[in-house]
Amino acid sequence: MSENALGPEDRKIVTLARSARARNGVPEGAAVRDETGRTYVAGSVALDSLQLSALRTAVAMAVASGAKSLEAAAVVSEAGAVSDEDRAAVRDLGGAETPVLLAGLDGEVVATVSAG
Repeated sequence: MSENALGPEDRKIVTLARSARARNGVPEGAAVRDETGRTYVAGSVALDSLQLSALRTAVAMAVASGAKSLEAAAVVSEAGAVSDEDRAAVRDLGGAETPVLLAGLDGEVVATVSAG
């Protein structure tokens, strides 16, 4: 899917996710948009005592900041699919129909799936 086919708000979260990945030198970057339009951006976490994907970290940041729901999520990764665990985290806050955009390292969206 061409980035031009996305709406401006979805392009924004893909760009933010890609920037987080590059800036932090981590395998994945993610961004989520809450019901008010605020965005939360994160990279994957790899500590000895804590392992979190970028998408689960972004959802956790949204929850910790008081978000009540999600409108959309994006993850930039070399993975070929969004993991069930990542989709579950988005679903817990946003509901089953929340779109999750998966983009390659170049920012090109390769798939859009629902959190459900």
